[in-house]
Order: sequence, then C-alpha cells, then structure tokens
Amino acid sequence: MILEVDLGTMMVEIKRYVVVEDCGTILNPLILEGQIHGGVAMGIGNAFYEQLVFGENGQLLNASLADYLIPSAAEVPHIEIGHEVTPSPLNQLGTKGVGEAGTIPVPALFAQALENALPISIRDSRNTAQP
Repeated sequence: MILEVDLGTMMVEIKRYVVVEDCGTILNPLILEGQIHGGVAMGIGNAFYEQLVFGENGQLLNASLADYLIPSAAEVPHIEIGHEVTPSPLNQLGTKGVGEAGTIPVPALFAQALENALPISIRDSRNTAQP
C-alpha cells in the first residue's frame, strides 16, 4: 500500500495497492479476484472506518454491523493482483483458501504506509527513549 497524506487536512488517499496470493490451483479466476477485492475492501473498512467503542463499564457499544461504515467503490483503490500457484498436497485439486491476504494484514499495512507517507517531524515519538 502506498498512501498520500494531505498535511493540511490529514486526509489519506491510497495511491497503490498490491496483493499477491497463493491459493494453490486456480479454479475460477473471476471468483478468485472477486474474493481478493472483497477481502481488501473489508480490510480497508477495518483499518479506516471501524472503531471499538466501550462504555464506562466496559460494555461494547457498537455491537452491530450497522455501527460500521463500509467503504464504497470511491474508497477502494485499484488493486493490482499477483498470483503464486503452489498446489496443495492435501487435496486432489491442489486448492487452498483465498481472500485472507486482503483482510488480515491491512491495519498493519496501513500503519506502515502512513508512517512512510508522513514527514519525520510529525511521526509518533512513543518509541523513542525518554530520559
């Protein structure tokens, strides 16, 4: 993920997004790419639009999917997809699961891309040693 940050508004724009997936033998390329796109959209929603909100007593307050914003086509960038094909030895078709590469790494990927996009002078300094 490559981001651009408008330092005046702190709005973030995803400029490039690349996914490489190994689902073993590809049975249906169209469905495969749809699963990857859906996974990326879910990951972007998780990283950009979701927040766990707790009340004073620790009760989760946004316990319904209706409380989350869902990214639209305007927020999901063009996704460049690469495929590695390593057939699974565990089944006759050589297939594996797909879609997780879009969902699971996005929060960490977003944090890394954001850190790269921001000037050093305004990055979080929590990891620097304090005297």
